Amino acid sequence: MTDFGVTTDGFVVKPVDVILSESFDRARAVFDSVDLTSTSPLRKILETTAVEDGEVWKRLEDLYFGNFVSTAIGDALDQLGEDAGLARANLASAGTVHFELTNAAIGRQYVLPEGTVVTTASGVTFGTAAPVILATGSTKADVGVVAFVPGPGGDVPDGAIASIDPAYQAIFLADFGTAKVTVTNKAATTGGTAAETDDVYRAKLLGVPRNLWTVDSVAQAALNVRGVLDVVLSDPLGGVDVSQSIFDLFNFDQRAFSSERRVGQPYPFSVVVAHEFRAPWRTIGSVTGIFEQVTAAVDKVRPIGVHANIVEADHIEVSVRATVVIQAGSDGPALLESVRQRLASDIGALRLGGDVLYSQVVRAFVEQPGVLDVQGLHLRRAPAAFGRITFGAVPQQTVLAEAAVGENLVMGPTELAVLAAGPDAFDLTVVTQ
Repeated sequence: MTDFGVTTDGFVVKPVDVILSESFDRARAVFDSVDLTSTSPLRKILETTAVEDGEVWKRLEDLYFGNFVSTAIGDALDQLGEDAGLARANLASAGTVHFELTNAAIGRQYVLPEGTVVTTASGVTFGTAAPVILATGSTKADVGVVAFVPGPGGDVPDGAIASIDPAYQAIFLADFGTAKVTVTNKAATTGGTAAETDDVYRAKLLGVPRNLWTVDSVAQAALNVRGVLDVVLSDPLGGVDVSQSIFDLFNFDQRAFSSERRVGQPYPFSVVVAHEFRAPWRTIGSVTGIFEQVTAAVDKVRPIGVHANIVEADHIEVSVRATVVIQAGSDGPALLESVRQRLASDIGALRLGGDVLYSQVVRAFVEQPGVLDVQGLHLRRAPAAFGRITFGAVPQQTVLAEAAVGENLVMGPTELAVLAAGPDAFDLTVVTQ
C-alpha cells in the first residue's frame, strides 16, 4: 500500500516501519556511504523520530474519525452532539432509602409499589426501584431509589429524603388507615454528576433526524424523554377522525405527515409509549408524568393542524412455572436469583411487540452453573388492561394465561413484556440430583 492519510477507503495510518524506511532513503540521498547499521547513532536518531512520527499519524487518525458520529469519542462526540442540538445527558442519581412501619394492623400487609415517590424537604423526588412489603413482623426494609430528574441536583446528603410525596400517598396509599410509614436515606445519593457513556450518547445522535417533521423525528422526540423505553407511531392504533374523507386511506408509515391534507386541516395520529414502571404516567405532585413530558416533546416538532394522541402501552407481566433440576451441593436460592437477574436483563432488552422466546428463557436457566435441567417449563403472561388503547383506563387483570411447553409468548404491537416483580415471577419446583 502506498496511499496513506485520507483515501477513498477512509484514513490509513502510515506504519512506523514505512516511516523508518523512508527516513533511511532520505538519509542515503543526502549522505555518501552513510552508516545505518543497528549500532549507528544516526539510525538510533531516525528510529526515535519514526516512533514520534507514528504517534502523530495516530493523532491524525483520531482527528479524522472524530468528524463522524459513528466513530467519534469523548470531546469530539460532544462537539458533534452540539452541532446536532443534542447535548450529552447526565445520569440520574441513585441510592438506598430505609422504610419503617408503625401502628400497623395485625395480620395485614402494606405494599409500597415500585415507583413509590419519596421526596426531600426541598422537593427533589426519587422513585423506588422495587416493591416493598411491610407488616407487623417485618416493619423495616431498604430499597434502591433513582432520581426522576437526572443531573447533580439529585445528589443529596444522608437524611435529606424525609417523606413519601403527599400527592402520591393520597392517591395510592390512602387505605393505610392509622398505619404510618417513615422514610429516610442513611447514605448520600450519588451518580448525578456522571454522564452517559459514548455508546449510549452515540446511539442517540445516530437517531437524531435531519428533517423536522418525519416519523423518525417524532419518535426521537418521544424517546429523548427520560423514562421512555420505546414508542410506536401509527394511524390505525387510534385517534383517527372517522368522519374525514381520508380515513383508512392515509398510509402513515410510508408518507410524510403533511401528505393528502390541507394546511390547517386537523389530522390526529397516535404515539404509543412504553415507559419504566417507576416513572408515573400522569403527573403526581411534583413529579411530571411521562404523558405530559411526551406531549410537550412532540408538540415541539409537530406542524399546525396535526395532533398527537399519546397513549400508554400495555405492560405485560411475564412469569415462569417449571421444575428445575440442580446439582447436589448447589445453592438453590442463589441459582434462582441468578436466573431472575438473567431473565430481567433479557426481557428488559425487548421492545414494543417483542416476543418472549421459549428458547431464550430455557437458556437463562441451563446456562447457570449448577443447573442440570429445566423440565415442564411454561411461560405465563398477565393479560393486557383491556381497552387502554381505545376505551380508556381499565384496571390491570390478574388472571394469568399460561402457554404450553415449548410455546413463545407472542406480544401485540402495543405490548411490552416485563418480568413480574416479587415472588409472583417464579412458580418453581427445585429438585436436587
